[in-house]
Amino acid sequence: MAKLRLSKNSLQQQQQQLKLYKKLLPSLDLKRRQLTVEAKKARAELASAIEAADSLETRIGEELPMLADDSLDVSGLVRMEGYQVGEQNVVGVRLPILENVEFTVTPYPLVGTPAWTDLLVQRLKDAAQARVQSRIAERRVAILDQSVRRITQRVNLFEKILIPTAEKNIKRIRIYLGDTERAAVVTSKLAKIKQQHAGGGWDTEKERP
Repeated sequence: MAKLRLSKNSLQQQQQQLKLYKKLLPSLDLKRRQLTVEAKKARAELASAIEAADSLETRIGEELPMLADDSLDVSGLVRMEGYQVGEQNVVGVRLPILENVEFTVTPYPLVGTPAWTDLLVQRLKDAAQARVQSRIAERRVAILDQSVRRITQRVNLFEKILIPTAEKNIKRIRIYLGDTERAAVVTSKLAKIKQQHAGGGWDTEKERP
């Protein structure tokens, strides 16, 4: 850490820094509060996504109880090929957002295929997409939580270190400059008195009767 210079230039620099810190702090604190709100919303969305995925799986079992028959193999009926993730800017933070999920459905004949097959295909798609959505929601929570931690650290840096340090330095420099100025005045007066005594003192020899 650089040693503090006790000078007028240093005082001006510290005052400018303090002004800048106080100007930046409100915007940082506002962003912190906004991100905290968004993180809370993201956690609620995550809980909702997980609940939706669980609910869909339960719904499949309720709507299609015949799937409990072990002799019925539908494992290859619907296959998720992949999904596209976009980007969303939230309070200056880039968050993933699910844009599309691609599925491949194994062809099956309309004649001779159980009537519930179409419903099963749709429910399998819905359940898979819900699971992907929950993973994306989990990533959003992690990113926002990290962003909140970082902005909170910056706010604390300004509030607890930079601003108090600048104020302390300004006070210290002012005290030093004030003491120096007073000392200079005293020194000047003493020098003036000494000069007067040296150049215009009483001639004791001439004043003797």
